[in-house]
Amino acid sequence: MIRAALGFFVLALIAIVLGANGVAGVSMEAGKILLFVFLVLAVLSGVVGLVTGKGPKSLP
Repeated sequence: MIRAALGFFVLALIAIVLGANGVAGVSMEAGKILLFVFLVLAVLSGVVGLVTGKGPKSLP
C-alpha cells in the first residue's frame, strides 16, 4: 500500500512538470488517501499487537 501511495506521488510530480494540473491533483489526493489508510492500519496493527501480547511471527 505504501508503494502505491509513493507511485501516485511520483505520478503527480511528473504531471506537474508536464503541465497536467488536473491529473496531478487527482494523483496527489489518491496518494494522500492511501498514505493515511496505510498509517491507520499500521497503528491499529501495533496497538492490537501490544494488547494481545503477540509479536510478529518468525519465519522458518
